[in-house]
Amino acid sequence: MTIDELLAEIEAGPKGPKVGAFFDFDGTLISGYSAAAFYEDRARHLQFGATELARTLFAATEMAVRGSDVNKLMDVAISNWAGRSEAEVTETFDRLFHDRIAGMVYPEARELVKAHHRAGHTVALATSATRYQAAPLAEDLAVEHVLCTEVEVVQGNFSGFFAGDILWGPAKAQAVKKLARRARIDLARSYGYANGNEDVPFLEVVGKPRPLNPAGGLERFARENDWPVSRFSSRGRPGIRQIVRTGAALAGLGAAGGVGLAVGALNQSRRQAANVATSIGPDLALALAGVELRVTGTEHLWSDRPAVFIFNHQSSIDVAVLGSLVRRDLTGVAKKELGHDPRFALIGYVVGVAYVDRADSAQARAALAPAVDKLRSGISIAIAPEGTRSATQRLGRFKKGAFHLAMQAGVPIVPIVIRNAGDVMWRGSLLIRPGTIDVAVLPPIPTSDWHVDELDQRIGEVRDQFIETLERWAG
Repeated sequence: MTIDELLAEIEAGPKGPKVGAFFDFDGTLISGYSAAAFYEDRARHLQFGATELARTLFAATEMAVRGSDVNKLMDVAISNWAGRSEAEVTETFDRLFHDRIAGMVYPEARELVKAHHRAGHTVALATSATRYQAAPLAEDLAVEHVLCTEVEVVQGNFSGFFAGDILWGPAKAQAVKKLARRARIDLARSYGYANGNEDVPFLEVVGKPRPLNPAGGLERFARENDWPVSRFSSRGRPGIRQIVRTGAALAGLGAAGGVGLAVGALNQSRRQAANVATSIGPDLALALAGVELRVTGTEHLWSDRPAVFIFNHQSSIDVAVLGSLVRRDLTGVAKKELGHDPRFALIGYVVGVAYVDRADSAQARAALAPAVDKLRSGISIAIAPEGTRSATQRLGRFKKGAFHLAMQAGVPIVPIVIRNAGDVMWRGSLLIRPGTIDVAVLPPIPTSDWHVDELDQRIGEVRDQFIETLERWAG
């Protein structure tokens, strides 16, 4: 089944909390394994002792070669946690989710979870992983129930033992049945999503088993039992074509900046230089990368200028998206680190981006002061009110800088809502994936009658527009 067919099935199916939707975690909701991210992080920070490393490698090799279950490997892993504080491990996995695991989530899996939420279903994670691995994603996806392997904690520290069964194979199926009895879920009408051979018992307890990216054994079992199989696009290692496309896109962006500088020098006009760069560069970069924009509300880009264009920030590719949309008479505000980023430094120089130090409030205010003059001279400003890229699709808190600028210059705010730029180029990634980015440009919001004492309320109203638009898309 394609993702569209899966979503249509949910939409056409029964509604309400008596229908369950049970998702495996590693390999199903995310591409890869959260434990691997944890061990890679420990290795990078030289936190492995020789004994721990040897025991872990031996158990992992035995599991891979002999096909043994995960119990021995997890026994070794959790015994290595003995004496460590629960708070420390919680913080580690929160950080790993923010830095790494959030970018491993299949976009299609996010859409499935949203579809079940819209149908009013009881949504649960069912995983052999620990709560520390699964909880950050459950929170991000607003999944209330987490069925997982629990670890014993004594006075805030791990004992090195489990606090129940490892939810692997039949144990996961039993945990699903237990939740179904407690929450009065009708398993015959419920959905199950998983990828591993060990998940057959779990999938057999629901009426609608839906293997996602199944391993060989599960795929054979699914074919024999007429279970529909779905595969999602890989979030793994990039191919050579993706690397070449990304390089070409960055070269195109740089070339446009160079052309802009040449035109500006010939005509002695910084504004012409910027307009040439923003009119050519972003479109060229997106085309070379294989990225298309699907935009609604384009009329709002031109109806009231100059303006402060605000956007939700997920990805470095947002720079090209904003340039392609606004096209001319535009500059921006960005963190100071981007001023030294070779991918964007040249075009940032051409358009006169204001770089701010987020750790230095006084410097940030000083850097923004000329922006008011630019707005009054007819140059629009693009700024992300979240202040930084979001680790997930959830909208962060809006800061006040963009709104103060608009009020001081007496110009409107134009919200630009970007839905899925992170699927094309995730936070921290250096490579661009071909795809389509959805954009909704909302009507300009006048600020001429705003007052400072009501700014928090006004910002909340604008942020609510972003949230409502993103949710309406999901529907």
